[in-house]
Amino acid sequence: MKRLVLNMAVVAAIMAPAAVSAQDKVEASISADVVSNYIWRGQDLGSAAVQPTLGVSYAGFSLSAWGSYGLATDATTKEIDFTLSYTVGGLTIGVTDYYCTYGSSTTPGRYFEYAAHSTSHVYEANVGYDFGCMSLNWFTNFAGSDYCKPSDGSRAYSSYFEVAAPFKLGGCDWEAALGIVPFETAFYADASGFAVANISLKATKELEITPTFKLPVFAGLAANPSTEKLYFTAGFTVGL
Repeated sequence: MKRLVLNMAVVAAIMAPAAVSAQDKVEASISADVVSNYIWRGQDLGSAAVQPTLGVSYAGFSLSAWGSYGLATDATTKEIDFTLSYTVGGLTIGVTDYYCTYGSSTTPGRYFEYAAHSTSHVYEANVGYDFGCMSLNWFTNFAGSDYCKPSDGSRAYSSYFEVAAPFKLGGCDWEAALGIVPFETAFYADASGFAVANISLKATKELEITPTFKLPVFAGLAANPSTEKLYFTAGFTVGL
């Protein structure tokens, strides 16, 4: 998998000079989602939370930091993720470092602990293509705390494949998505093999608070057929 990530980076470097981009300066973005519950790829990862994002981008490259902090008094999970990606046309490749601070007896939650069997980091490579009418994305863990193959506890190379389609209806922006776990892993709700992990539908609409300020609000349903769970979540986004 490390060779795969290297090959992806080489392809991006080759294609970069040929790409024509209107972005000729560094751009920064700041935003935060406030959500009723934290649902990710068909899994319930916590109750109400604030989820800030800080990012910079230039000429197709982007670097972003994303976090999730539970608002409940007993919330113990705090997540900080960093993603480096490159986009040319509809193609995007990237690498994400997931870090959760809750820790356990085997992964104590120390940020600067990188030993494979005791780190709280998970490293994921992704490749995707946006066709406009739909997008395809593949994600695979290639390093870090991913020793979660139920049959023998070995590295699972946990993977997730998603098809998403945006559309407009009734004055809202909608997105329907189907997510699949192709291999055995405990990373995605103890999947014993191929499993449909996420069927979701999300709607977003901008509310005009003042003539110059609009607040995006969203709501969505997500079902996980492999665990027989159904989730409903809502929230809003504040951004610059």
